[in-house]
Amino acid sequence: MEITKKFKVNIFIGVLLTILIAGYMLLMDLPALKKIERLKFLRFSLLETIEGKFYDYRFKMRGEVKPPDNIVIAVIDEKTIARLGRWPFRDKLAKLIDKLAEGNAGIIVFDVICSEKDKNDPILAKAIGNAGNVILPVVFNIDKEVTESVKYDNEFLLRSAFISVKNPEMFNKYNPISAYGVLVPVPEIIKEAMSLGHIDMFPDSDGTLRLESLIIEYNGYLYPSITLQTLSAYLGVPFERVVVDATRGVQIGKKYIPTDEFGMSLINYYGKEQTFEYISVSDIVEGNVPSEFFDGKIVLIGGTAIGIQDLRVTPFSAAMAGVEKHASVIASILENKYIRKSSLATNLAILLSSGFIFSFLVTRFRAIGALGVTGMTLLLLAFSGYYAFAYKGSWINLTYPSINMLLIFVSVTAYNYATEERYAKKIRAMFSCYVTKKVVDELIKNPDMAKLGGERREITVLFSDIRGFTAFSEKHAPEEVVSILNEYLGAMTEIVFRWEGTLDKFVGDAIIAFWGAPMKQENHAELAVRCALDMIRKIEELQHNWRSEGKAPLDMGIGINSGEVLVGNIGAEGKKMEYTVIGDHVNLGARIESLTRIYNTHILITEFTMNNIRDRITDNLGHLLVKGLERVTVKGKEMSVQIFEVKSVEPGTESTIIECKKEEVIHLKEK
Repeated sequence: MEITKKFKVNIFIGVLLTILIAGYMLLMDLPALKKIERLKFLRFSLLETIEGKFYDYRFKMRGEVKPPDNIVIAVIDEKTIARLGRWPFRDKLAKLIDKLAEGNAGIIVFDVICSEKDKNDPILAKAIGNAGNVILPVVFNIDKEVTESVKYDNEFLLRSAFISVKNPEMFNKYNPISAYGVLVPVPEIIKEAMSLGHIDMFPDSDGTLRLESLIIEYNGYLYPSITLQTLSAYLGVPFERVVVDATRGVQIGKKYIPTDEFGMSLINYYGKEQTFEYISVSDIVEGNVPSEFFDGKIVLIGGTAIGIQDLRVTPFSAAMAGVEKHASVIASILENKYIRKSSLATNLAILLSSGFIFSFLVTRFRAIGALGVTGMTLLLLAFSGYYAFAYKGSWINLTYPSINMLLIFVSVTAYNYATEERYAKKIRAMFSCYVTKKVVDELIKNPDMAKLGGERREITVLFSDIRGFTAFSEKHAPEEVVSILNEYLGAMTEIVFRWEGTLDKFVGDAIIAFWGAPMKQENHAELAVRCALDMIRKIEELQHNWRSEGKAPLDMGIGINSGEVLVGNIGAEGKKMEYTVIGDHVNLGARIESLTRIYNTHILITEFTMNNIRDRITDNLGHLLVKGLERVTVKGKEMSVQIFEVKSVEPGTESTIIECKKEEVIHLKEK
């Protein structure tokens, strides 16, 4: 009953924790909370922050992926500054565009913004106009408190806004990121651009950039990222046909880019910095790179030199150039290598199923086994999450089910420890007076061995009594009687424990012990007989000591019987309980002990005990004489039973069994 109750409580703990974690997951998905989270560009939930780290680790486990050959990065690096002069060298940028145009570059994308006037602006503007395929960046200001940027509504910015928006009413629930100002290139340059796209980046609270904001709202219009503009131009899809599916995704021709509710898409990074090919701008301007190398390619222009560099923390790297992030976004969409965040329903199903199954599994094991199950389950969950990420492009939330399983393990283990500690105290209180510490410890480790309620079990019971103790008590002072009785009982109890017996009780000078409970002992009869022989050897030793001390020696008789009895914790609940045995075979054992006086012997066993030890007498029990005496019926019994005398013989003498030959039944009416 105790085990069943613990199992039910453990299941309840697991299910309750799973439901609470599921409730927290649902709470974090509420529109109001998600809006706060996204608009502040942070993960205010600790579990979401942890999940972000797990997400990063999945990238590292997957490793680098070979990028497509049609995307290259022209970097304004230290070599460029050293060879072409101080930034901003807009005349050199004009030469760069001319070289790329000569090489028939597919699309030229700037990740550097020329927002301040320069004397060479006309030269750069002319080169941009001549190329006809240059996309320039803008930077939106999303901080309402910052007043440096101004509202800018001219036609060059407006012509880059989305025209087609599907289900716009959905933005009433999840409005995209809003801006309050914008930084644009100088008018002379911007009017020559093929199109404009924002280059704003919004890292999570830990500084890691995981999401690409494909859409930003400004002054009532929706504006695309520079990556979307690049894809539209490269795929030959007129921008007016690029459709925003509010809170779900963006459609570019046949490609559908999934987004979250705020128009943000997960970035599938191809690797650490310089996974994409880097070419120094100076090498292109100076003609060190064949012009045909750029034929049909997307060329991204960005800075890595000190002073103009734009470094970002990514799952792969702590310092990746922002322009390479653009390259990863463009490449993954071109190759249809999207990463989609699993739906709430999917994550909730994984959490609930894993929590319920784990609750059932972990309750079936003790602490070490439960720890192993927890470890294996977490590994299985991690492998499943990695497989879904690396091969299916799906980001499954592993943090909620992992934290849930750890909480279940800790809670169940703590409860079990407290329960087992209480149970251990109960076992100690119950059995410490009956059995050895070794047996108590074993019962605590394996509580199934001890059933505290009554149960039927085959045991062997031993009764011993001091002969003539009443007469001895009358002739000696009470102090002397108590002293010698304590010495005798202490010595005999030690022997009972030595032979792994359970001490039932003392009844005056009588000792009652049994074997086969609470721990099952297949050789219970043999252990009882060995104990009896040892007790006789001890009484002979005590008799010698008492005589040498001038004390009257005591003698004893032992009766042993085997059979099925009721054993358990018996008594008045909450008042007095004791672990004992009751039944006919117990009573028979007591009657047999009383016959030792009639037959003038120390040890008598019944035929039931004899049947248990018969095969072991010649091999295991030493040098014995087991002699059948008579078939008797004792007081209170109708059925007869054979009784055998057991005594030790000299070492070297073979053990002997003498069967009981008398068939007539002797009826004994005294106790």
